Amino acid sequence: MVIVLCFPIQNDNLKNVPKPYWYYSGIVLRVKNGYWCYMSNHKQSKIVPTAQTQTLMHQESWQAPACIARQRVANAGVVEALGARLRSAPPALVVTCARGSSNNAASYAKYLIETHIGTPTLSAAPSVNSVYNIHQNMDQVLFLAISQSGQSPDILSAAKAAKAGGALVVCLVNETASPLAQLADIVIPLHAGAECSVAATKTFIGSLSALVHLVAVWGQNADLLVGLKALPTILESTLACDWSAAIPTLISATSLFVVGRGLGLGVAQEAALKFKETCSLHAEAFSAAEVKHGPMTLVKEGFPVLIFSAHDETQPSIDDVASTFIARGARVLSAGHAYEGALTLSTTPCPVAELRPLVFIQSFYNFVNTLALTRGQNPDHPPFLNKVTETL
Repeated sequence: MVIVLCFPIQNDNLKNVPKPYWYYSGIVLRVKNGYWCYMSNHKQSKIVPTAQTQTLMHQESWQAPACIARQRVANAGVVEALGARLRSAPPALVVTCARGSSNNAASYAKYLIETHIGTPTLSAAPSVNSVYNIHQNMDQVLFLAISQSGQSPDILSAAKAAKAGGALVVCLVNETASPLAQLADIVIPLHAGAECSVAATKTFIGSLSALVHLVAVWGQNADLLVGLKALPTILESTLACDWSAAIPTLISATSLFVVGRGLGLGVAQEAALKFKETCSLHAEAFSAAEVKHGPMTLVKEGFPVLIFSAHDETQPSIDDVASTFIARGARVLSAGHAYEGALTLSTTPCPVAELRPLVFIQSFYNFVNTLALTRGQNPDHPPFLNKVTETL
């Protein structure tokens, strides 16, 4: 027999948070430092301490699986039409344009498009138009603008100039009534719903899934489409992935590296951004190839390094740099691969390598929310930051 308890966990140290987060399906017992949940499958799993489930960041990140499922169905028509258009009139170049977390999604777009479509994909410098007022020839260019709000003046300026220069302007945007959406030739909505925490979570994951959808349809890749359909269920299972063993390494850290490569580089960049944004912890993201140049000299005894291993063609180079870090006495935290001498962070299996970065970042958001609170930070309201950042 399974006893199911459901009750509100009261807020104890955060202000302006939504109604209490409820737990279902299991026997929940309060202990000294949090809650323990004995699930119906008899597997004991730790429920995070009270306030950690009540941040907007936590709640919104856990809306990502449902957002992705909704997005795939809702966007089917527009993505199919765009994919057919791109196959009939292939662009000579793809130019991405984004800032912040959206720019990390653009890094993922580069590797996804170049490895599956073969079209060179470059990142725009919005200031070329918005500050220097230079107009470029964008003939035969797919201009891919990625934005949560669709409001930043520099992204709008670059998109307007690209359109005037002959580009097909496609935007991935959460706010479909935004100026960017009104300007674009084609809008791919993220369907993430309102995101109130300053720290973007579900909109970032939604940007990656929308990119997968576009590339899968453009390249008529059945494996990606099947993987995308299964992705929400896989992401939901990451709730069982407990990275709390990494907290002692980072609770008093002042700096760390986050390493990935290829399709995993964008989520390494996103993780580094979130460490800075939510934890006031300086973090730098590097390719496993790039870190072996100048940055390697900083990695000494006790230096923390978080490594993402997607287990694709980049894995040998990631293994090489991980071995070097471990030999130097670095405190290596490894997601996606187990190394002797490193702390292995549990991850949910994902059969499609291109989708593993999305699984990693979902688990990471759970962890960094907890780490921020443990370090005395409120991840919903980082100091000196606003939800919508407008730059020129």
